[in-house]
Amino acid sequence: MSRRKKAVRRPVPADPRYDSQTVSKFLNNLMERGKKSLAERVFYQAMDLIEQRTGQPGVNVFKQALSNVKPALEVKSRRVGGATYQVPVEVRPERRTALGMRWLISFSRARREKNMAERLAAELIL
Repeated sequence: MSRRKKAVRRPVPADPRYDSQTVSKFLNNLMERGKKSLAERVFYQAMDLIEQRTGQPGVNVFKQALSNVKPALEVKSRRVGGATYQVPVEVRPERRTALGMRWLISFSRARREKNMAERLAAELIL
């Protein structure tokens, strides 16, 4: 174990359009090669598409999709004697959110729609 101090978690500034830290973290995960304005454009276009298709506020659909995707348990390897067992462990809330965001983005990128905004919107609506 490290003897250094525990790192202090800095608060993420809230997103200007929806005033949400969750959206801001999602934008940071969506961003590639430091292009934040592109990530913002893709996300906001996806929110507009969701509002057109469902008639509900896009950010509400986003938060519902994120809560549906978040894992409650994950397996970790535990070595007992000579055998390694996969032991189910409850996921911390921060990691749960981070994994959910990462999975939403990776599965959105794997979709076959025309552009990323459409892919993200379709993935969030499902």
